[in-house]
Amino acid sequence: MVADVRGELSVQQAADVLNVSSEFLVKLLEDGVISARVAGGEVRVARADVEESRRRDDVVPRAAADELGRLGQELDT
Repeated sequence: MVADVRGELSVQQAADVLNVSSEFLVKLLEDGVISARVAGGEVRVARADVEESRRRDDVVPRAAADELGRLGQELDT
């Protein structure tokens, strides 16, 4: 995994660190669970933010549970 000099990761690299899909990570970014910035047309995620999210036991599982609940509701309607 390669990070630039600012310690930033691409969406795919950050998703790999968190062991989630890039689509799921984008949802976390959109929901503000993890912060990101756009640089040169590309989304960049601070490695420190990704590592902090990985250390918090509940962030990704809670977000995943929320997403599963939302998908379940969509299927029921």
